[in-house]
Amino acid sequence: MSAEQLRSLAEDAKAWPFAEARALQDRIAKLKDDLPERPILFETGYGPSGLPHIGTFGEVVRTSMVRHAFECLTGRATRLVCFSDDMDGLRKVPDNVPNPDFISEYLQMPLTQVPDPFGTHSSFGAHNNARLKAFLDSFGFDYEFISATDMYSSGQFDQALLDILANYDAVTNIILPTLGPERRETYSPFLPLCPRTGKVLQAKVVSQDAKAGVITYIDPQTNDNVSVPVTGGHCKLQWKADWAMRWYALGVDYEMSGKDLIESVTLSSRIVRALKATPPAGFSYELFLDQNGEKISKSKGNGLSIEDWLRYGNPESLALFMYGQPKRAKRLYFDLIPKTVDEFYAYREKLNDAAPAGRLENPAWHIRINQDETPTAMPVSFSLLLNLAAVCSAETSDSLWGYIRAYAPDTSPQAHPELDRLATYAVQFYQDRVRPTKRYRMATPDEKVYITALRDSLAVMPTDALAADVQSAVYAAGKAHYENLRDWFSCLYETMLGQAQGPRMGSFFKLYGLQESVALCDKVLTDELAGSASDS
Repeated sequence: MSAEQLRSLAEDAKAWPFAEARALQDRIAKLKDDLPERPILFETGYGPSGLPHIGTFGEVVRTSMVRHAFECLTGRATRLVCFSDDMDGLRKVPDNVPNPDFISEYLQMPLTQVPDPFGTHSSFGAHNNARLKAFLDSFGFDYEFISATDMYSSGQFDQALLDILANYDAVTNIILPTLGPERRETYSPFLPLCPRTGKVLQAKVVSQDAKAGVITYIDPQTNDNVSVPVTGGHCKLQWKADWAMRWYALGVDYEMSGKDLIESVTLSSRIVRALKATPPAGFSYELFLDQNGEKISKSKGNGLSIEDWLRYGNPESLALFMYGQPKRAKRLYFDLIPKTVDEFYAYREKLNDAAPAGRLENPAWHIRINQDETPTAMPVSFSLLLNLAAVCSAETSDSLWGYIRAYAPDTSPQAHPELDRLATYAVQFYQDRVRPTKRYRMATPDEKVYITALRDSLAVMPTDALAADVQSAVYAAGKAHYENLRDWFSCLYETMLGQAQGPRMGSFFKLYGLQESVALCDKVLTDELAGSASDS
């Protein structure tokens, strides 16, 4: 597909990244000082008081999707900046750091001035910045890293800070109505860094000199009036003013953020307009819920970490989860992972045969992670591998490969590393999430009659029977005895797999092997599975 064809299709594409790209295109068209050769700047922000998390991934991957759509739509060059607010003062000691008592002595110090409790970097901020970059690099994101400390101390923010100072009253008056009476008395957009202690101060500013570029504040400890320049890293800005200044100074064109920051986006945008500039385009995405529909909270421990997801599913599946309906609250829990893994491969398989316009509507087209890998069809679904791991009580992926090779003779771990990766995920999911709760029930006398009929059908089938033929045999055995086939499949899942839900049994029996499946039926008929479960 040529760039011109792609651009034409992108103009009508309904996928949300293209809708965002067109909104950004409209914003840029209204800029009086836009230069066509200027790269369009996308930004994501990061607070380095903690480690990267699943929300960090979601924001970067979604922004990357819009960026790619915009490039296809316009052909313009783009940049993605990951901005670390590492000059922010340390507000509290994180729960997961060593030597917390030692770190507590550095509260309110800029994160890049707090010693690294892990002992690997020059500061706590530098440690977490390194973790962020390693995190982003592991997914192959194309980005530029910018440190707030570097930008403030090097003077690259100086002109923007002076412009904020020149509009001090206008900026302050935008924020004041959102504050309580007590906070209004001491609020200033500028937070001076104390010359004595180096701490970021929430101090009352008593005067400003825009011409000299200086503010005067009352030292909270000595009660003295202290004057400092707002430039050169002697001050930083409060959060909403800082966000606006960053947009203004860097010329940010697009930034999305969580629904919890809607007010901050509104206020920061007003500050940018007060500086006679245009705030970036973007949207507010919804936050995640747990399995019960409750908001995910670190204190409750009801969340799902990125490490959790990547232990049981590939990064592409996580990107697919982030792609779907970003403006709608979605539940994020363990049992969602296998389903999403299979959905990714289903979308990717459809991508190969889709018409050009259909490709742009396919979520897999927007997922650029591991894009250099040559896609191959998955001969076995992840859900089948999970059930195979359960029946085999697999300890390693090697336990599954004998069955996989019998089912798909041309496969091997070496030639199909992606399939081997799925086998590893399946074993880990079984060991951690399924095995501890696995419970087989005994088949009733009537069910044993039906399972015997199924067993006999499987026993006479040729070893090279197709999965569809095996599935037909499963259906035939069920239809002879059940009005509702759902009850028949529930019987098979609960007695053979020890779970409430399961795969297409024809495909599973074919993967497991017909002789092995006959033996599995025999174990159900003799109560061996239910007996072993009760013994354990």
